Amino acid sequence: MLPSSNTHENLKIYYGKILGGSKDLKTSACCCIESLPPDIKAAMSEIDDEIIAKFYGCGSPIPPALEGCTVLDLGCGTGRDVYVASKLVGENGFVIGVDMTNEQIAVARQHVNSMARKFGYERPNVDFRKGYIEDLKALDIEDASIDVVISNCVLNLSPDKPSVFREIFRVLKPGGELFFFRCVYRPQSA
Repeated sequence: MLPSSNTHENLKIYYGKILGGSKDLKTSACCCIESLPPDIKAAMSEIDDEIIAKFYGCGSPIPPALEGCTVLDLGCGTGRDVYVASKLVGENGFVIGVDMTNEQIAVARQHVNSMARKFGYERPNVDFRKGYIEDLKALDIEDASIDVVISNCVLNLSPDKPSVFREIFRVLKPGGELFFFRCVYRPQSA
């Protein structure tokens, strides 16, 4: 386990204790839901309301053509992008979500079975792991085991970006891909 940094602790407090829902965000993020591809919009329309209400990312780092892939979402929060990817990878694919915030992971885990039922899956194809994106080895994510890594407005928050990228390259299969979304936050006007 990584030594806990002030940045990690501040982020856990903000995303776990201060924010109760996306309406509590103190910034205006660049979100353009209208421009999302139809398959992603359709998958989002099936996501449980609590997951959407507590979503703090922006945009979508989810690429097309994920059928059968193993996807890793770094900083998954309540799991919106994990569940969208779950729908897109299909029943034979698998999605792992990683987040360090107890409250976020708890919400994500509460919806595993209901989302699998909504998607018509016999069994869930997602797993949520609590930990740090700087140390995926501690979460038993093996070398060269991931087809696609996604992250939605989280990589920029890490206090140790070189470790994050070392871990990403360690877990990606040869030819694997990284898709991330990074926002420029603008303070909301009063």
